[in-house]
Amino acid sequence: MIRSVMVINTQGKPRLAKFYDVQPPEKQQDLIRNIYAVLSSRAENVSNFMDAEPFFGPDTRLVYKHFATLYFVFVFDSSENELAMLDLIQVFVETLDKCFRDVCELDIVFNHSKMHTILDEIVFGGLVLETSSTEVMKVVEEISKYSRSLSHFVDTFVLISFWGAAKFVNFITVLSQLLHT
Repeated sequence: MIRSVMVINTQGKPRLAKFYDVQPPEKQQDLIRNIYAVLSSRAENVSNFMDAEPFFGPDTRLVYKHFATLYFVFVFDSSENELAMLDLIQVFVETLDKCFRDVCELDIVFNHSKMHTILDEIVFGGLVLETSSTEVMKVVEEISKYSRSLSHFVDTFVLISFWGAAKFVNFITVLSQLLHT
C-alpha cells in the first residue's frame, strides 16, 4: 500500500502532501521536513530508493525522483514493488506534463485541485488505480468538461439569486419579446 505521496520543492516547501494513513498535521509537517532534509542532502549519483522506517515505521520504503525544482516522493510498504513505484512517479509526471504542457512548479501552485484530481485517478486510498497516463488524461478531460458545465449552471444560479427570481423571469420575458419582434 502507498502510505504517502509528496511533491516538495528544492526549498523544502510542500506543493502536494497526501497521506493515506491518518497522521496529525504536526506529524505530517514533521515528516515532510525530515524527508526533505534527507533528500536535499543526498548526492545526485545515489539510488532513488531509501528505507523509510525512521519516518513511517517498520517495513516502509521511499522512492523519489528529482525533476527541475521538485522532488516527487512516494512512500510505500513491502506489498508494493520499488520499480513499479518509480514508474508510477513517471506516470504522474507525464500526466502533469500532458495536462500543463511541460509542467513547472507554478502550474502545480496555481492548479492545485487539478493536480489532486490527477493523483486521485492514479492512486486512491493508497491503492494504485491506473498506470496509463493516457487513460488518466481522458478522465481528467471529462471532469474538466463537466466542471465547465457546472460552472455555467452555477453562474446562472448566482445571477438568478442576485436579481431575484421574479426580476429574472421578467428580464427573460422582455428579452424573448424583443427577439421575436
